[in-house]
Amino acid sequence: MSLLDAITFNDAGLVPAIAQDAATGRVLMMAWMNQEAFEHTLSTGFAHYYSRSRQKQWKKGESSGHVQKVIEMYLDCDGDTLLLKIEQTGPACHTNRESCFYKQHMDGEWTTIEEPMT
Repeated sequence: MSLLDAITFNDAGLVPAIAQDAATGRVLMMAWMNQEAFEHTLSTGFAHYYSRSRQKQWKKGESSGHVQKVIEMYLDCDGDTLLLKIEQTGPACHTNRESCFYKQHMDGEWTTIEEPMT
């Protein structure tokens, strides 16, 4: 079975891809990949995703310079989620934070636990 054949894409042809900092283990973001994004990621060694809102491929950091070098890649037991252990340059989140997961449930509300990087 090929690498691509092992992946179960959803009805829209997408699979969730979780980006995790290879050094710290912190989850930085989740984005979607289609077949083309997966193939570009494999061929370049840098994370490529598919934007559902813009309906196009994108290389993480193509405009900001905040690229993700893929160190390791994993496929979950069902074949329907990818985990990319990456080396992040700059912030991962478009809000200029290290991680997109910067809101924590505390006392019945979402509390911002991380400010944007300067």
